[in-house]
Amino acid sequence: MFRKNLSVLTLLLLTACATLASAATPGMRGTDHFGFTVPDTDQAVDFLVDVMGCQAFFTIGPFGPFEDDWMKENLDVNPRAEIPVAHLVRCGNGTNFEIFDYDSPDQRTEKPKNSDIGGHHIAFYVDDLDAAIAYMKDQGVRFLGEPHPFTDGPLEGLTWIYFMAPWGMQMELVSAPDGKGYEKTTDARLWDPRD
Repeated sequence: MFRKNLSVLTLLLLTACATLASAATPGMRGTDHFGFTVPDTDQAVDFLVDVMGCQAFFTIGPFGPFEDDWMKENLDVNPRAEIPVAHLVRCGNGTNFEIFDYDSPDQRTEKPKNSDIGGHHIAFYVDDLDAAIAYMKDQGVRFLGEPHPFTDGPLEGLTWIYFMAPWGMQMELVSAPDGKGYEKTTDARLWDPRD
C-alpha cells in the first residue's frame, strides 16, 4: 500500500511540476523594449547613437496634458503628468529602448542607485572589452573601477565593468568571448546577443 501511495504521490508531484513549468502568459515571445525616463532625451539619444552605436528609429508624442485621470489610470503617474516626446532606439542584436521625457508636478529628479528599490542598469555586450573601454574613454565616458572577471561559477569567463551615462544612469559593459561557465553544465541558454 505504501509503495502504491508513493507512486501516486510521485505522479501527482510530476504532474504539478509539469503544469508549473508550462505556466506562462499565452503567446509570450520575449522582451520588446525597456522604457526609461531621462532629463534630456536629445542627449540620451545622441549618446546611445554616437557613442554606443545604437540606431534611432522614430519619436512619438506628445501625450497629454489630459483633463481627466488618464495618466493615473493607465501609467500610474500624476494625473497632470505629460510626455512631450519619447524616442525609440535599438542597440545591435538586442531589445529596443523607449526613452521618455516626462513633465510632472511631483517628479523626483534624484537617480536611483542599484541598491534602491527600482534600481536598475543596462548592460551592453561587446566582443572586445579593452577596445570598447578605450574608445568610450576617448569619448569622455566615466567608468567605475576596473574590469572584473568571473573566474568560477556560472558566470566564469564573463568580464564586466560599470560606466555612467551622461545623465547619470548606471550602465555596464560585459564580454564573454569564450562563453560562460554555466554553458558547460546545461543545454539551456540565457538570451545572448551573440546568437
